[in-house]
Amino acid sequence: MKDLTNSHIDRKNVLNNNAAVKEIYDQLGFTGIFFENKYRYTLNQVAKFYEVDVRTIKRLLEDNGEELKTSGYELFTGAKLKLFKEVVSQQRDIDVPLLIQDDENEVVGVKSNKISVFNFKALLNIGMLLQTSEKAKEVRAFMLNVVIDVLNKKLGGSTKFINQREEEFVPAAIREISYRKEFTNAIDLYITNNKFKYGQLTDKIYKSIFKENAKEYRKVLDLKSKESVRATMYSEVLDLISSYENGFAEFLKDQFEQNQRQFTLSEAHEIFSNFEKLTNKIYEPLREKARSLMASRDMAFRDALHEKLKDYVSTVSPEDFDKFLGEKSQALEERLKENIDVFKRLKDR
Repeated sequence: MKDLTNSHIDRKNVLNNNAAVKEIYDQLGFTGIFFENKYRYTLNQVAKFYEVDVRTIKRLLEDNGEELKTSGYELFTGAKLKLFKEVVSQQRDIDVPLLIQDDENEVVGVKSNKISVFNFKALLNIGMLLQTSEKAKEVRAFMLNVVIDVLNKKLGGSTKFINQREEEFVPAAIREISYRKEFTNAIDLYITNNKFKYGQLTDKIYKSIFKENAKEYRKVLDLKSKESVRATMYSEVLDLISSYENGFAEFLKDQFEQNQRQFTLSEAHEIFSNFEKLTNKIYEPLREKARSLMASRDMAFRDALHEKLKDYVSTVSPEDFDKFLGEKSQALEERLKENIDVFKRLKDR
């Protein structure tokens, strides 16, 4: 199980997973003060929840202030504090005591001129940072279990094909089929017969984009022999592969027309190296993006580390979590039903 206390990326990925955070809130049952469309918790409430001294939470704020601000911690003062006090004064829920104290242990509504306030994500963030609280340890384990449960509910227990749930996957897959045909046709026409030519040149593209050949990629994702490599790739990666294949097909054709002869496989490798050098700066931004998306998403969604891309691992955005796990995400079968007209048009061409 992941150690959330040691990994900022893992903490951020939990908080960015809105579907999981909602489920955690529903199951945790710790009702906050509803203020400005969010549930809020004061410093004292947070300390009591995690069964630690207020000073412990203050030390976390000192050491991890920026992270906690990003997740939703605020210091209320002035007009905002006044409005918050008014909301607190109206509370009658036993889970939200009327006597909520501020940072200096003053009762809210008396002398306080500032109050540390946490939204639900910041409350969870505190739990992921606290190492001296048994309650925090329990909450961390609970959070990770909920994250796994949410994935299982959405994906039926397998994350191999989570890439297919986003809206852009089907169009990207359709485009890839067309450009793949251009690539294989060029190999047929301009490279002498060799049963290894398709696989080796495809691997050259894979290694150029994400530093792994097909065999290495299969191992990382633990794919079975009959499971398609490209069926597991994200739309951005598929589009970049299509661009490489289409570009190399044209480049190979130009080389053939200049030399008026087919090339051996070893010569084709050299031609690809020249193509790679010529297009390096063109593809660099897209390649960097593809590496980061693949490495980060596979770590978050599939718990799979691409060792050669480990320096590209970063947090997965809330938009990405919603894209693959949110309301707009769909299983491939549902996507295909929506795109049936597209397939019919392709068939009629």
